[in-house]
Amino acid sequence: MKKRMISAAAALLCTAAFLSGCGSSTSSNGNESGKKEEVKIGVTQIVQHPSLDEAFKGFKQALKDKGVKAKYDVQNAQGDQNNNQTIANNFAGDKVDLIFANSTPSALGALNATKQIPIVFTSVTDPVDAKLVKSMDKPGGNVTGTTDTHPDAIPKSIKFIGDELGAKKVGTIYNSGEQNSAVQVKKLKEEAAKSGIKVVESSVSTSAEVKQAAESLAGKVDALYIITDNTVVSALESVVMVSKSKHLPLFVGELDSVKRGGFAAYGFSYYDIGYEAGIKASEILKDGKKPADIPVDYPQKLKLVINEKAAGDMGVTIKDSWKKEAEIIK
Repeated sequence: MKKRMISAAAALLCTAAFLSGCGSSTSSNGNESGKKEEVKIGVTQIVQHPSLDEAFKGFKQALKDKGVKAKYDVQNAQGDQNNNQTIANNFAGDKVDLIFANSTPSALGALNATKQIPIVFTSVTDPVDAKLVKSMDKPGGNVTGTTDTHPDAIPKSIKFIGDELGAKKVGTIYNSGEQNSAVQVKKLKEEAAKSGIKVVESSVSTSAEVKQAAESLAGKVDALYIITDNTVVSALESVVMVSKSKHLPLFVGELDSVKRGGFAAYGFSYYDIGYEAGIKASEILKDGKKPADIPVDYPQKLKLVINEKAAGDMGVTIKDSWKKEAEIIK
């Protein structure tokens, strides 16, 4: 008798709460599969510059192409590590459905903030060395994404600087506080040593110091090579200005910096690596895959691009042999 009374009471409660979804598989947003019709994605970016912005555009387009409806909370740390961590902590507290981390510092901040919310990164130089993932093939944990380092980019750049420009000393400017930059500078030194080229370093902490750093290298080196350092790239125009005034060839680490006045780069499209990261995000949000099981990918396409006007401004004559390999832009 008591069991019947309990059952009847439960039935009445379910009837009364019908509009709240009792006894139904319909979620609060009306999706009968239980999946959200619109997901919330927290976007954390260490600093604003064209390459990172292009990566975010690619990320959004991939999700749109895959039919994922998303609401984005976009936050930029403006190069401040404290802001960077606060942004990540806030996303964790808000329980967003996924964090898109655009840069190595952004990804590290996100991982410090949560081990549960899926994190998809791009524009990360070495995710294994940064301890974001266990390996490229099997990331483990709650993180996966795409890197912005093609294995051949630095070796090809150094070979060109040495063989084609005849440089014996190469200057580089970077923020030693950026883990991604430390990895690249180490690689740069290794490749330069193979070619008998000396690397002259200048370290900065903020974008405001970049112009002075470039000026300090003028007269000491035969060319400049700016890696994909977020702090320096955000102030690239300062380096371009010095390179032009001193007729110092400026090799850069990505194609957007060539458009902004760099002489040349072996690079790839940041839009493309952002798009690939978006595909991975859709696999998590739409297909239910775990970040731990989604491999991290390298950029797929590498090409040489030369800025004809910048070459002239920096005292470089474009050789006919370069035109066979390079894409020449005005």
